Amino acid sequence: MSRTQAIARATEYFDTGRFLQELQQRVAMPTESQVSGSGPVLRCYLSELIGPQLEFLDFTWRIIESPLSGGNPFLIAERIESDAAFTVLTYGHGDVVRGQESQWRLGLGPWRIVVEGDRWYGRGTADNKGQHTINLAALAEVLALRNRHLGYNIKVIFETGEETGSAGLREVCSLYGRELAADLFIASDGPRVAAGTPTIFLGSRGEFKFSLHVNLRDGDHHSGNWGGALRNPAVRLAHAIASMVDAKGRVLVKGLLPGSLPANVREALRTVTVGGALTDPAIDPDWGEPGLSPAERVYAWNTLEVIAFKAGNPEAPVNAIPGEAYAYCQIRWVVGNDHLNFIRHIREHLAATGFTDVDVQLYGTPMTATRLDLDNPWVPWGVNSIQRTTAKTPALLPNFGGSLPNDVFSDVLGLPTIWIPHSYPACSQHAPDEHLLASVAREALQIMTGLFWDLAEDGGAVLGLRFAPGIGGRSET
Repeated sequence: MSRTQAIARATEYFDTGRFLQELQQRVAMPTESQVSGSGPVLRCYLSELIGPQLEFLDFTWRIIESPLSGGNPFLIAERIESDAAFTVLTYGHGDVVRGQESQWRLGLGPWRIVVEGDRWYGRGTADNKGQHTINLAALAEVLALRNRHLGYNIKVIFETGEETGSAGLREVCSLYGRELAADLFIASDGPRVAAGTPTIFLGSRGEFKFSLHVNLRDGDHHSGNWGGALRNPAVRLAHAIASMVDAKGRVLVKGLLPGSLPANVREALRTVTVGGALTDPAIDPDWGEPGLSPAERVYAWNTLEVIAFKAGNPEAPVNAIPGEAYAYCQIRWVVGNDHLNFIRHIREHLAATGFTDVDVQLYGTPMTATRLDLDNPWVPWGVNSIQRTTAKTPALLPNFGGSLPNDVFSDVLGLPTIWIPHSYPACSQHAPDEHLLASVAREALQIMTGLFWDLAEDGGAVLGLRFAPGIGGRSET
């Protein structure tokens, strides 16, 4: 009984095709949460594929109805040992984005895995079915070699609405907080920084969306008759945006920026590279906040992005001054901001710069930025575990560049959060031809097997360090 044997068993499970077979069963179920009427198939995924596997691993489980009207179901499970020293909570989401069947390359489709070399094509292979299948399979191998005894408890929460904003997740974790109580959160979602680089991230950037609208008059007016006499709302809106973010992407509104870049965050990102793969877009080195590296701009700073802009009828332009123009914008932000005042800061800035004709409104539900303190002892423990398994130094990201509902686990449940992603940036997540790299999945299975094993061996000691004087466990918010 050894760590090496457990990893060897997990590798054999992958190499003999059993992992692919299990993943195919999950991909074949079209769990499209963005499609109306998907509730029955989402419930089926939990009750027929996830629940029985957990039960085989000695979990007790049940399906929880969403506390929100029309919300999607959740699954909660726990595996309790009488002598457990601590408890780990893990997470996955069984839903996927729309299949987009007609847009996949010839020979491919969303609901059947097609293997082409290192690429396994199919909807959910990368997001998130492949990732939680890896984690549960790794746990099974550790349990098998440790005579079904870990020395710690494991709790699980699955949602089926992540691709529609995780509606109800916060409410479920609040209602069932005692049942989900734990000492550590470990889960997998999102991409590594690069296919060959194991990665840990400790939280996520927040997401804040707002609209800008300039409505100057009813209807359009002929530009030959009125050009030069009427304000153009598109021009006004373009200049209003330019007053907020300059021509090189630098955010100019002080209230939309973090106060500083912590030294330990900068050190963690010192060796992290953004992009560089053949399928990645070329990095614009002079874009964004001056003096920061691309990694610091993506993982440690705020950005303001214009994601849609419209005036008139772009599909069939006419010779007229439009009556209105509007834009939809997004702020990706890190800890250190009061996002509840973003709208106020924007309005005050526009008023001060003469753009009182621009209406600003929040749209969508903001996602909160989170970041586990890099000095938390669970962080070096995770890094060392991955390094021991792979002989690689993993990339340590203070937070994911995108947005995840991590604040539910860090703030509502009060847990230190560690994410270990099993995808890679060019996986076509959310697009046609989504795929998982077999080489990454195989290595990830080894990583997670080693991680669950190491929790049994030294997790109690790490937990003791976490509560030592001067060492905090909660995430920054």
